Amino acid sequence: MKARVYVSFKSTILDPQGQTIRSALAGLGYKSIAAVRQGKFFEIAIDSGTTREQAQKDMDAIARDVLTNPVIEEYRIEFLD
Repeated sequence: MKARVYVSFKSTILDPQGQTIRSALAGLGYKSIAAVRQGKFFEIAIDSGTTREQAQKDMDAIARDVLTNPVIEEYRIEFLD
């Protein structure tokens, strides 16, 4: 089993890198792009003996405590079987 943890800025946080990307796209002729928000994701392999429930608990704790800054970032977890 694998988990993907997607991390991005909260919607209330300014994203200067996303704004820079949006400006670059406009300069390349992509005028229809209104906004860009950048983020990152982590792909994590989970031992085969781990239950789905334990994996969910572990990934939630890891995402909350290690992979994100909860003041400015939010996360979403996706499992791949």
